[in-house]
Amino acid sequence: MDVALSSWFVILLAACAANLPFINQRLFGIITLKRGRKSLWLRLLELIVLYLAVGLVARLLESRIGNLAPQKWEFYAVTACLFLVLAFPGFTYRYLRRQRSE
Repeated sequence: MDVALSSWFVILLAACAANLPFINQRLFGIITLKRGRKSLWLRLLELIVLYLAVGLVARLLESRIGNLAPQKWEFYAVTACLFLVLAFPGFTYRYLRRQRSE
């Protein structure tokens, strides 16, 4: 996998993972909850775990391409903000546009 393809793969993976907590009522899209509904706090916790998972995949792809670039706190702050921006369509669908009758 070349650099451009792996970059687009990580961006698409991040966009899908950022919206996953808001699209369905299952935990990580797999585990059915007993209550049937996820709270906002559980969705945010799921969002953090998915951010870390996407970061791990990106790190693995980077290590396969070549040398790992050193990251400082600024890198993680920017990528966390980007992940939150990618999650905005799912958040808007769940809390701003969807009917509350569910």
